[in-house]
Amino acid sequence: MKLRPLHDRILIKRIEEKETVKGGIIIPDTAKEKPQEGEVVAVGNGKKTEDGKIVPLDVKVGDRVLFGKYSGNDIKIDEQEYLILREEEILGVLEAAKSAAGGKK
Repeated sequence: MKLRPLHDRILIKRIEEKETVKGGIIIPDTAKEKPQEGEVVAVGNGKKTEDGKIVPLDVKVGDRVLFGKYSGNDIKIDEQEYLILREEEILGVLEAAKSAAGGKK
């Protein structure tokens, strides 16, 4: 099944955290919090303004994003869990850091 979000909604797949911390302690599933980082799977067409114009979204499919702890709604599609939320609930987009040297010597 495929889902296309409407308007300014975004479908996100949560990115699971590692099961151990630096000290080597294993955290059981019952003690883990849901991750607040995810990958954008699908996006809507954009937010419609009062005068009928559509403002495109800033995020795109494949972006890694951060969102609030209690943001959005959990949904299940084909036994896979997703989160659907509005663009305004996204706190930021994670971008890969470029090397400090930048290829210069």
